[in-house]
Amino acid sequence: MRVLLTGFEPFDGRNTNASEQIARAVAADPPEGIELHVAILPVTDAEGPATVLHAIEQVQPDAVISMGEAAGYDAMHLERFGHNLRDYRIPDNAGVQIRDEPIEPDGPSAYDARLPLRAIEAAITQIGIPAQVTRDAGAFLCNQVLYTLLHHAATRRPDLLAGFIHVPLLTEQLRDGETTPTLSLKDSVAAIRAALRTLLP
Repeated sequence: MRVLLTGFEPFDGRNTNASEQIARAVAADPPEGIELHVAILPVTDAEGPATVLHAIEQVQPDAVISMGEAAGYDAMHLERFGHNLRDYRIPDNAGVQIRDEPIEPDGPSAYDARLPLRAIEAAITQIGIPAQVTRDAGAFLCNQVLYTLLHHAATRRPDLLAGFIHVPLLTEQLRDGETTPTLSLKDSVAAIRAALRTLLP
């Protein structure tokens, strides 16, 4: 199975992004049966969604799992819906802050994720790593990429599996004096490898 795994570049003042580090580490040792391709997305309205669509055209994957970093989370969050909304709580990496605007003016208000979320949740928790199915990916670039993926699948690739996983900060990312939930890179990679295995026929 050919899978596109995406992460994001650093944003919000951090020097690294957990999703990028996890994607690159998983790509170095993908599960057997997975032909894995990785794309790292800019955290910008202008380039983030466009980059994932370009990667889909280049790779022609059977499935896309996009990941984003979520400081404060203590588990892998498997997002259930992509909403047709851009409402950035902070500016993107180009300094753009969009409020209360749709992603696709003529698109539906939301799409359901196209991943086996409960199977992924079970696969991750069975190896002792916390995971939960959660409602949505917010209203920043994570949600924008998810909605863009699902809109593309609905309108052009009805066979495409696609969804989004929010990952906690990595323990290795903590700054001096910072106290927030984290997962190690080793556990985070194991979780995403488990998720990928659920996609195999």
